[in-house]
Amino acid sequence: MKFSLRKRVFLNPVSSGTTSFLFAEVESSRGGKYKWGHYMLTLADCRRWIQLEFFIGTLRARRESLRKIDLLIKRLEEFRTALQNEAALIEQYEAEQRFKPRKSGKGKSRG
Repeated sequence: MKFSLRKRVFLNPVSSGTTSFLFAEVESSRGGKYKWGHYMLTLADCRRWIQLEFFIGTLRARRESLRKIDLLIKRLEEFRTALQNEAALIEQYEAEQRFKPRKSGKGKSRG
């Protein structure tokens, strides 16, 4: 098999010791002559794997596969934005807590 794209990238630094990765495979169509190729996106996180197939052998399948990858990218971008927003809110809250005077239970009178 000859591939137009065959790339694996690890999602975490080596120091984390985890094996999370993204593996993209697009088999060559040999100039459009071969339409039964292997078009797979694998997302792995430790012991869990998700494999998404993007068949492009028919006109309908090409349209569906391109819609599928476009939708996936759109949702991933939305997820990233929401994750960034929540991370910023957590950092802001933690920063405020560091500078907030702590209430002490000492010295309170009960009456």
